[in-house]
Amino acid sequence: MRLDHSAIEAAVRTAYTDHRNDSGGKNAGYIPYLASVNPDLFGVCAMTADGALFEAGDTGFEFALESISKVFSMAWAMEKVGLETFQEKVGADPTGEPFNSVISVALHGDTPVSPLVNAGAMSTVSLIPGDTAEDRWEAILQVQSAFAGRKISLSDEVNDSEQSTNFHNRAIAWLLYSGGTMYSDPMEACDVYTRQCSTLVTARDLAAMGASIANRGINPLTGDRVVSAANIPAMLAEMTMEGMYTASGDWAYRVGLPGKSGVGGGILAIMPGKLAIAGFAPPLDEVGNSVKAQRAVAQVAAALGLSIYKASEYSD
Repeated sequence: MRLDHSAIEAAVRTAYTDHRNDSGGKNAGYIPYLASVNPDLFGVCAMTADGALFEAGDTGFEFALESISKVFSMAWAMEKVGLETFQEKVGADPTGEPFNSVISVALHGDTPVSPLVNAGAMSTVSLIPGDTAEDRWEAILQVQSAFAGRKISLSDEVNDSEQSTNFHNRAIAWLLYSGGTMYSDPMEACDVYTRQCSTLVTARDLAAMGASIANRGINPLTGDRVVSAANIPAMLAEMTMEGMYTASGDWAYRVGLPGKSGVGGGILAIMPGKLAIAGFAPPLDEVGNSVKAQRAVAQVAAALGLSIYKASEYSD
């Protein structure tokens, strides 16, 4: 199925109009910076695999990437250690627990089971080659920038806010270390993980990052390959299983697209080979997913008839 640009534009604008006055949810309160972001901000974007952009609302506002960053660190770790080693060391199963669960780590012998929750994300960071924490951090920052097609920067304000409140993640990092699944100094891995969550992106950036995945690993804006095409199926599988936290199964059932959320208010969904849909709105539901953004992204996908589970999507 070929996507009509006028249909994409209409779907994005309609979803924005339909949901811009939605109420419900609240900003993440446990990170001071996130609690202070204007809760009325809202933007919706879609970018096709060939780089055409469609947008409505506050798509130029920079917000904290947060847990969506896990997708791109995962991509780089897969590149560097290989898919088999990555799955063996980090895992590929949903936890069934909140993204910051200590119980999940303890129940699995102090090991991670998914790279898209905090435990697995820190283990992923520790797998990235580098002699120092700064080496790993620079690699992650470069990867985020390559996916976005522009230089992505750390927000010192977000990072300071997160580093001063990340005691829970430090405890998880030490549990992983005791289980032999932390592959660098645990506090260094926690520090770098916190930094990767503290970069700033726009909804446009997020759409471009997703479009690079949809385009089989090539950024449609720069033409640069940012991840091997062979790794894309595993990335999408991980996103399907755990990308929307404990609502991942419900998202797959209702929307049918691999997705990833972040407590900064971002939502990303990908139709392989076709396009990426991104949304941003700070107020979150009880799971940690943006209320407005997930509704808007789901509506765009439905309006365009997109689902990885529809066989018709794979024929032209």
